[in-house]
Amino acid sequence: MKLVPLGDRIVLKQVAAEETTKSGIVLPGQNKEKPQQGEVVAVGPGGLVDGKEVKMEVKVGDQVIYSKYAGNEVKLEEEEYIIVKQNDILAILQ
Repeated sequence: MKLVPLGDRIVLKQVAAEETTKSGIVLPGQNKEKPQQGEVVAVGPGGLVDGKEVKMEVKVGDQVIYSKYAGNEVKLEEEEYIIVKQNDILAILQ
C-alpha cells in the first residue's frame, strides 16, 4: 500500500531525533521533542486549491523543516508518516 497525497498536501517521513555531543557521542532523542525536520516521500499534484492556483515547490527526496504543530500523523505498514499542507513547510534544506 502507498500514500498518495491530494491537492497541496505532502507526505513526510520524520528524521530521527538524535544529537551528537562535541566529543562525538550520539544521544538518542527519546526524551526530546520530535524534530520538525523530515524527508519528502510523496507530493500532491497541486492545482486549484480553495480557488487559488498552487504550484508545488518541493519534490520527493527533499529534506524540509515544517511548522511545529503542523500535519496529521499516519501509521502505514509499521512506518510513521506526517501529512502536511505545502504552506506548513518552512524551508528546504540544501
